[in-house]
Amino acid sequence: MQARIRVVVAKPGLDGHDRGAKVVARALRDAGMEVIYTGLHQTPEQIVETAIQEDAGAIGLSVLSGAHMTLFRRVHELLAERDADDIVVFGGGIIPDDDIAELKSLGVAEIFTPGATTASIVEWVRANVGAPVA
Repeated sequence: MQARIRVVVAKPGLDGHDRGAKVVARALRDAGMEVIYTGLHQTPEQIVETAIQEDAGAIGLSVLSGAHMTLFRRVHELLAERDADDIVVFGGGIIPDDDIAELKSLGVAEIFTPGATTASIVEWVRANVGAPVA
């Protein structure tokens, strides 16, 4: 039996709107992935700790607050500090086009902006995130 892809879906920072994160989490789950949703107001430290403890292959961050540059950067720094930078980081939310290239240069694998379909997110995760070796 093949192990399933494990994804931590997180809402970092003070952003209190999690409908999109819950929709993505459910789509990933319905596609057969294991999803750990961390809830609102998570710190980058909490998110990285959860991803490591859960042996996640990816972290999906949802940011609507405008703090995406700081939050994505910090998650990447913490993953590197913990020798866990093999965990794929992707995200979505209200992120200006001008910031997407910079986020990708920081190591964010993909950014999904409003209008992205759940099917495209599922397809991308399947193509870019490996399941843990069972």
